Amino acid sequence: MTVSTEITKKEETLPGLTRNIPVVAPVVDIYENDDEILLHADMPGVTKNDIEIKVDNGNLEISGVRTLKTSGAVNWVEFGEIDYRRTFSVPQTIDIEKVNAELKDGVLRLHLPKSESAKPRQIEIH
Repeated sequence: MTVSTEITKKEETLPGLTRNIPVVAPVVDIYENDDEILLHADMPGVTKNDIEIKVDNGNLEISGVRTLKTSGAVNWVEFGEIDYRRTFSVPQTIDIEKVNAELKDGVLRLHLPKSESAKPRQIEIH
């Protein structure tokens, strides 16, 4: 019977159901002190459930999608859906187990603590 073959052919010819969301690099401030690197990323309209943070092999990747629920006819759109993405190189001296993040008022604050061996230390002279 050729029914399964026909179904497969139909599935292959279906148009993709993808949305065209612009990808934008969030604006970022980076600070460093003796204990940590602190990164502030501006991601307005993104909820904490829609943010993903990955640290792997010296790379830090932050991403988040702002989705809007609207109703009615669209007359003008300047503040639509956005896919925020940005990648940074980070030193191998970051203590990955202690990395933490918080989101407040549309700003992602990412704390990247330095490992103890990377922190500066004062050498006492005897």
